[in-house]
Amino acid sequence: MKRLTILFFMVMLIFMLTGCGSGNGGSQSGMGENSEESEESEESKYGEALDVLSAIRQSYKEEDMFAIYGGNQENAVMDAPGKFDISKTEEMKVNLGLPEELWDDIDDAASMVHMMNANIFTGAVYHLKDGTDSNDFADVVKTNIMATQWICGQPDTLVIIEVKGNYIITAYGEAEIMETFKNNALSALDGSQVVIEEPIS
Repeated sequence: MKRLTILFFMVMLIFMLTGCGSGNGGSQSGMGENSEESEESEESKYGEALDVLSAIRQSYKEEDMFAIYGGNQENAVMDAPGKFDISKTEEMKVNLGLPEELWDDIDDAASMVHMMNANIFTGAVYHLKDGTDSNDFADVVKTNIMATQWICGQPDTLVIIEVKGNYIITAYGEAEIMETFKNNALSALDGSQVVIEEPIS
């Protein structure tokens, strides 16, 4: 009888330990899966350039918002960022400040522009093709924008931001609007950092 009782307790103990072990293992495995999922979702969080600008736009406080349109002329959207057709290269050059030598370095783009005057605010996001150096890309954009002959007033500030996942944001405009845009971008976008911030002279 004593042996049966001891055997019974040993079997119960084994089951309890196995249960705890698989419980922990299960939860560790779950944590592993979650962290894998979070890494995966971090990489794929912005499936396209438009997602990047939309995340920034959604982070605006109501009092800081201004009237915008997005996208290229053929498929422009009102009061929201829009996808920019990258085959419209001349329009990209004139309206967003992306010079010809960079056209082959991108495979996706989106834009948001001040409704009344593009020099008050123009912002664009580009997805860089694999192998494109983001710093070189930013430098070429900067050189082009700094050399622009402005009509209807000159923008104050140029900001270029790099975002994890091969995205580059370029934006120029009035100083206060640019400061708000920059802060919203950095707070809304994981893995974002300013690579260029300079006054336009």
